[in-house]
Amino acid sequence: MESLDRREWLLTNGLGSFACGTLCDARTRTYHGWLIAALNPPSERTLLLSHVEATLEIGVKSWELGTNFWSGGKVAPSGYRLLRSFTIDPIPTWVWSEENWQLTRQIVMPNGYPKEGEELLPNQFEQRTWIEYVYQGKETAILRLKPLIADRNFHHQQTAIPELKFSQKVSENSVFFQAISQGWQGTPWQLTWSKGNYQTSGYWYWNYYYPEEKLRGLGDREDLWNPGELTVILQPGDRLTLEAKLGWTEEMRRWGDGEMGRDLDLETPPIPLPPHPPTSLTPPIPLPPHPPTSSSQSPIPNQLLRAADQFIVYRHSISGPTVIAGYPWFNDWGRDTLIALPGLALTTGRFEIAKGLLETFGSYCKYGLIPNTFPDQGNEPFYNSIDASLWWIETLGLYLEATEDWDFLVTQYLVFRQIYKAFSAGTLFNIHIDATDGLLTWDAPNVAITWMDAVIGGKPITPRCGKPVEINALWYSALCWATKWAEKLATNPSANVEKLCTQRDRYFQQAEQVKKSLQKYWNPHQQYFYDTITPDDKLDAKIRPNAVLALSLYHCGFPPEQARQVLQIARDKLLTPYGLRSLAPDDPDYIGSYTGDSIHRDSAYHQGTVWSWLIGCFINAWQRFYDTESLPFDWQPMLEHFQNQACLGSVSEIFDGDPPHTPQGAFAQAWSVAEILRYFAKHK
Repeated sequence: MESLDRREWLLTNGLGSFACGTLCDARTRTYHGWLIAALNPPSERTLLLSHVEATLEIGVKSWELGTNFWSGGKVAPSGYRLLRSFTIDPIPTWVWSEENWQLTRQIVMPNGYPKEGEELLPNQFEQRTWIEYVYQGKETAILRLKPLIADRNFHHQQTAIPELKFSQKVSENSVFFQAISQGWQGTPWQLTWSKGNYQTSGYWYWNYYYPEEKLRGLGDREDLWNPGELTVILQPGDRLTLEAKLGWTEEMRRWGDGEMGRDLDLETPPIPLPPHPPTSLTPPIPLPPHPPTSSSQSPIPNQLLRAADQFIVYRHSISGPTVIAGYPWFNDWGRDTLIALPGLALTTGRFEIAKGLLETFGSYCKYGLIPNTFPDQGNEPFYNSIDASLWWIETLGLYLEATEDWDFLVTQYLVFRQIYKAFSAGTLFNIHIDATDGLLTWDAPNVAITWMDAVIGGKPITPRCGKPVEINALWYSALCWATKWAEKLATNPSANVEKLCTQRDRYFQQAEQVKKSLQKYWNPHQQYFYDTITPDDKLDAKIRPNAVLALSLYHCGFPPEQARQVLQIARDKLLTPYGLRSLAPDDPDYIGSYTGDSIHRDSAYHQGTVWSWLIGCFINAWQRFYDTESLPFDWQPMLEHFQNQACLGSVSEIFDGDPPHTPQGAFAQAWSVAEILRYFAKHK
C-alpha cells in the first residue's frame, strides 16, 4: 500500500463544488470524488459521483484499470501497475498502457461562477464534471465503465441499508439518478455519454477503505452503489466523453411522481476489481477561466495564479464572492478570507473581487464584529472572532492604497465607525479598550477568538484572554489607517470637516498611546515580545509567531532594534522551509507531530505545528527591518512542495513542527497560497 502514489489532485468550479483524488487513482479520503456538488453554493457539498471503474478488453484479454483500498488493507484491482504517467498541467491526465494499447483519461470541472448581474436559483448553477477517454492501439477494443455513486454529505460516508435505493431512468445517451429512502428524495443528477450502450444492473460495493481517514481517527469505510455499466466499442484514436451534471432536463421534469424509473433491488456485490496509466494530449475540453496573468513569464507565478483561482467562489446567500479557506473540508471563513485577500485579489489585480468581498463583510458587521463565517440563507452568521474586524480594516487599507478608490471609502468608513464605537464601548466576549493603556482586551471563559482557536472539551488549547500581541498590533495599524482616512475624507467639499478633523485628532492620539503601550510586550530577557498580557496582568513569555505577525502589518508600532532581535529569535526557533512553527521547540508544551485522532491533532494545532501562511508575515517583517531583498531561508523546498508534494499545484495548510515537516491538514489552503503568491508576484 505504501508504494502507491497517494499525492493528490484538485479541480474546482467557482461555486464550492470540487473533484479530487490521488495520482494512483485510488480513493484514500471521504472527500475524494469526481463530482462533489455544492447544492447551495458554496455550501451543502454532496458527493454524487465517486468515480468510474474501467475495464479494457482486446480480443480475449482484459485489463481492470481501477485501484481501490478495501477493509483489511487489500488493494484490488491494482490498476496502478499499468499506470504509466500522470500530469496535472493543464488538466489531470492519466495514461494506462501495455505493449499494444494505451488509454488516456482526462478530467475537467468547468467554471460555473455566474456572470455579473446574473441571478440564479441554487438548482440553476452549472455544476458538472467532464471525463474523457482516448484509446490508442492496433486493434478494436471494448471499454466497460461502471459508475460508483452516492448521495451524502461530503463529511460523511454512505452505508448500504435496505431503505436506500437509487432510482434511474435511461434515455438514448444518458441516465438520470436520484437517491430515495423512506420518503426522502435525494439530489437529481445525470450522467451522459458521447457513445456506447448502457445496461442497468444495481450492486452495492461494500467496505471501500479510506486510509487517510484511518490516520485521522475518523470513520474510514464506505459503501458505493453501481447502477449499471456502459459498454463502448473503440477504434484506435477514438474518444469517449462522459458528463456528470447536476439537475434534470426538461424531459425529466415533465415526468410525474413515480415515473422516475425503477428502484433496483439490492444484490450481493460483485468481487472487487484489480491494475493500469498516460499520454500527452492537447486537452480536448475547454479549461475554466483563470485570473489575469502577471507580467512575469515565470511558470511559478502562473501556477500560483491558477492555484489562487480555486479558492475564489460564489456564495448564493450573499449574491457575491467569497473565499473557501481550504480544500477538501473547509468552508468560507471571515478571518481566513481577509488575510488571504491581498494575495488572492490585490496582487492579481482583481480589485472588483476585493471590493465586493470587503463590501459584503462590512454589510454583515454587527456588535462591531465582522462574522467569522458567512450565513446560509435564513441563518445567522457566527460572530466569534476578535480579529476579523481588525483584518477587515487592515485589508480595506491595503485595497485603498492599491486602488485609490476613495469613493468606496466614503461608505466603508461608516462600517469602520461601527467597529470603533463598539470596541470603545465594549462588545461581545467583553472586548473593550483598556482605558489605562489604550490597548484592546477581551475576557470570556471557554472560548478562543484569536486565530489560535483550537478548543477541546470546552477548553481552549492556547488560552489567550487579555491582550494578545498581534491583536494590539492590528489595533495600532487600524488607528493609523483611521487617522489617514478621516483626513482624506475631510477634503471632500460636502464633508463635515470639523467633525472629521476631530475624529482624526482622536485617532492619532489613541494611536500614539497604543504605540507607547506596545512596549509592555517587550521581554528584555528573551529579546522577544510577550505573546499575551492576561486579564490579571500576567505576561505569557512563550515564543510564538504572533510577534512576527505584529511586525508585518502596514503600520508597525515597534522600534527597529526590537524588531530585528525578535526576527533573529524567530529565525532560529520558529522558521522552517514551509512556514513558522506555532511554538518554539524548546517549550515544554511543544508538540512536533500533528498526527492521531482529533484530540491529538487539535492539541498540536497551535502548539508547534508549522503554519505555511505565516511565511508571508516573516518575509514582510524581515525585508522591512533588514532593508534587503534577500531572505534567511531557501525557497526551493516550498516550491518543491507546491509542484510535487501533497496536492500538486497547491500548498498545504500546515506541516509537522519536527523535520522532515510532513504536510498535514487541508491539502490546499487559501492563505498559504495567497502569501506565497504575494512574494513571487513582486520578485519573479
